[in-house]
Amino acid sequence: MADDDNDDNSCPLHKCIFNGDIRKLSQLLRTNDPSAKDKHGNTPLHLSVMLGRKEFTHLLLAHGAIVKMKNLAGWSPLAEAISYGDRQTICSLLQKLKSQAREQMELRRPNLIRALEQMGDFYMELKWDFQSWVPLVSRILPSDVCKIHKSGCSIRLDTTLVDFSDMRWERGDISFIFRGDKSPKESLTVLDNEYQCYQRVRYEESELDIEDEVDILMSSDILTAQMSTKSINFVRAQSGWIFREDKKETVAGLYDCDSYCINGLILESRKRREHLSRDDVQKNKAIMESLTKGGGQSPNTDQNGEIVRRASLLPPPDRKVTWEEYINSEPGEYPKLGRKIVYKESSKAFRATVAMSRDFPLNVEMLLNVLEIIAPFKHFAKLREFVKMKLPNGFPVKIDIPIVPTVSAKITFQKFEFLDNISPDLFEIPANFTEDSMRFPDL
Repeated sequence: MADDDNDDNSCPLHKCIFNGDIRKLSQLLRTNDPSAKDKHGNTPLHLSVMLGRKEFTHLLLAHGAIVKMKNLAGWSPLAEAISYGDRQTICSLLQKLKSQAREQMELRRPNLIRALEQMGDFYMELKWDFQSWVPLVSRILPSDVCKIHKSGCSIRLDTTLVDFSDMRWERGDISFIFRGDKSPKESLTVLDNEYQCYQRVRYEESELDIEDEVDILMSSDILTAQMSTKSINFVRAQSGWIFREDKKETVAGLYDCDSYCINGLILESRKRREHLSRDDVQKNKAIMESLTKGGGQSPNTDQNGEIVRRASLLPPPDRKVTWEEYINSEPGEYPKLGRKIVYKESSKAFRATVAMSRDFPLNVEMLLNVLEIIAPFKHFAKLREFVKMKLPNGFPVKIDIPIVPTVSAKITFQKFEFLDNISPDLFEIPANFTEDSMRFPDL
């Protein structure tokens, strides 16, 4: 019982929210961490959202409560807000999540730029080959060679693959330019070389962008997917039929590599849909089928293309759970506070491979600095996530990793050279290009 009392006393903010005491919460926030977790991994923000206490939610956000925190079940306050279904709360959390992400990036920005300046200037080619275990899908997946120039604290990436997710992709002749010497609002620009226009990558989303995103969140499954590396291990790949030996290969005709198989790599995905009606589920299925065929409408438009905003759901029933019942339950097994969860989880084991070279002139930390700049690409984010793992010695010049459950990518660093005379014009917007702020709506 002493432990229970200790739990009770160590979570004063959580208790205030349960008891509906906003005056005491306001006082305690002066001296207590607004993002402290209780035994269930819930922050005060989790509880205020799940209990539908909107005033408490706004007060916590005003005191800097972290939106990205996950509880023991792996769900964030935003996920719980979508489940509860109050549109204003979802909007507030989404805005705060994005502003906190910008703040984090700004804190890291000086170190990132310093690291870029300390690197030698270079030119690099990165080849992407997408594959799938689904036969018909595999035949139509794209490939791409990204060309990367780096000079000082500036980076230019040229690509023909604008966007890629599962079975949808967009082709083009696109260049991303990052200028570390510019202000954050002007540092990242995307050029469409075919249409001779450019767009500043938005530093802050407009109110319309946020409202659109809220519509999509409210009408879609709540998804979380992560690559589990808990039981991962690297095993030297073998060659030969009778006399087995460690496999070696030469990548791009330049780099002698040791080849490894990566065992224990599992993609865990979970989804919830208690906030969706049967009609929503059918509609989403039809939209996804249409999108995979290269068309379809956005989930927040009607047949005439008019925007239809999602309304808040009716609140879930009050479960009448007391603070004592909540805090004295086993970790992660507290009584349900909101809607009855409609939940499905799946996991898929992947066999990944990597070829490590000791001769490659870049190191992994330098690569991470470059990849962090090229943030708008989802597949680059996956590569960065992989490279952050504890890899064997050397540099990963060829990697075969899963990108989404049905698609994997073979990534090859096929060319690299240090250069002293990269033209500064590469990092400038051509004079004949015009600005088009809506050329790439998702950026």
